[in-house]
Parts: sequence; C-alpha cells; structure tokens
Amino acid sequence: MSFFGGLFSKEKKESLDKGLAKTNAGFFGKITKALVGKSTVDAEVLDTVEEALISSDVGVDTTVKIISRIEQRVARDKYLGTQELDKILREEVASLMAQGPAAGEADFEVPAGKKPYVILVVGVNGVGKTTTIGKLASQFKMRGKQVVLGAADTFRAAAVDQLKLWGQRVGVPVVAKGMNTDPSAVAFEAVEEGVRTGADVVIIDTAGRLHTKVNLMAELSKIRRVMQKVLADAPHEVLLVLDGSTGQNAVIQAREFTKATDVTALAITKLDGTAKGGVVIGISDEFRIPVKYIGVGERVEDLQVFNREEFVDSLFRKD
Repeated sequence: MSFFGGLFSKEKKESLDKGLAKTNAGFFGKITKALVGKSTVDAEVLDTVEEALISSDVGVDTTVKIISRIEQRVARDKYLGTQELDKILREEVASLMAQGPAAGEADFEVPAGKKPYVILVVGVNGVGKTTTIGKLASQFKMRGKQVVLGAADTFRAAAVDQLKLWGQRVGVPVVAKGMNTDPSAVAFEAVEEGVRTGADVVIIDTAGRLHTKVNLMAELSKIRRVMQKVLADAPHEVLLVLDGSTGQNAVIQAREFTKATDVTALAITKLDGTAKGGVVIGISDEFRIPVKYIGVGERVEDLQVFNREEFVDSLFRKD
C-alpha cells in the first residue's frame, strides 16, 4: 500500500519505482543530506529543496510555487519539523499536477458510448511516439479490445514500417498507404476501417516536424476535418508524446504542440534511466493537461496509466 493508499499492483509499483530510481536518488538524496542535524525547516533546508526540484527538471515556475507554499506553512507553524517536510512536499507536488485517471481506475479503458474511440497521437520524431502507439495497442488488445492503427506519419518510411511491425507483433490491422502519401487520407481510411469492423479503438500516428509549425498546424487540422466526415466527434483524444529524458526540451515541445493543436492528454516516455523525472510535475502544472501514460522501461507493461499519487510515492520512496 502506498503513502496515499491508492490501488496499484505490486508489479506496476516495482516497475514505477525502478523507472524513477535515478530521479529519486538525485531528488530525495539531496533533501536527505539537507536534513542531517536539522530539527526544523529553515532557509538553508528550503534552498536545498529548491535546488533538488530544479535539478530534477521540475522547472523554475513550478519550483517557486512549491517553495512558496512550504514557506506559507512554515510561517503558520514556526516550529515545523523536518520530519513533516516529506509529507508536505508530497502533498504540494501532488496538488500541482492535473488529475488524470482516478486512483484504482481500471487500466487502459475507453469511455462508454465512443466506439471506435479515436486517439490522434502527436509529437516530434524520436520521442518514442510510434513505440508508444505499439505498446498502447498491445495493452488494449490484452484487455480484449479490437484495435486499428493508422500510419499517417507518411513523411518517414521508417515510421510507417515500424508501425506495421508493431501491428504484426500485436496482431492488429494497420492502415498504411506508404511514404509521401496524404496523411489525412490514411486517417480517413483508419477511422472508416474502425467503424466498418466494429473496433473499440483507432490509434493514428502523425508526423512531428516542428520546424514547419504552420504546416504542422494545417496538417493536423485537415486530419481532424477529414476524420469527422466518418465520425463526427473524432478524434476523441489528442495524445502528445514527450521524451521525459530531455527535461526542459520536453516543456518547449509541449508549448509548441499545444499551440498547434488541441492536446487533451500527455504520454511522457523514457523516464527510466534519467534523473529528470521531475519534468512530469512541471509539465502537468504548466499546461494543466493530464498526464495519461508514462513510460518507465522497455517492456510493453512498462507503459503505465499514470497515477499521480503513486508517482509521488515513488519519487519520495525511502529504501
């Protein structure tokens, strides 16, 4: 059972703890050292907490908010003990993150009455976008859902081929028209195929070349319009995939994509092997878009539905 008492399987918790190990070591390690010989929270302790938050890529603005809230609590209670700092930090960090799926909510479910549930996936090349789509398809398939994939990142042959491979591996159909074809045509056919076959989920990959932002915006708008000819309320979700290991670069990408399209959910990948896992907190706070999925390892099951309470619990875990 976690600090927050949420429902979370032992296997998922172990995977999350392992994936956030480097962030935990850098963040919690610094704070632990700061508290040696201290009985109350003073300016020196707060300076160290601030440094730990920033070095974990929480971001300056979000860090300032957290420190300010702790200072307010210290002002109310002049003798706030260092043993209480851990609890206060957990509470404040969790409160700043946009709420995603509720604790204990079934994993990889889609809203009732949306069939097929259409997910448009956006993000720059190299963030793990296509791999995330493959893992999502696998997770949905394992739960008995019928999935159709659309290879609408037609500017890169590798992206189309990679999605086809995932389709073969998972056992789901992939609608593809090859490289340099119209992405909106692929999206149209993928949604059409989903409707025709009674699929539960349609997931569409898109190109992510940020250096042509105007073209990107126009292309995503066209894809949306064309899909709506088949399904009036598609897409039901616009999922932005970000590489957590890039820290503040992921924040910059989030800013650009939220300008280009109506992002409704985030997937943050590659949190394993980096000490920059705090970027999840900063991104969630700044954009108020819920983090829906996080990637904490190479395995399919290491793509998890994000649970903010368990994330904070792993971040502050004491060995």
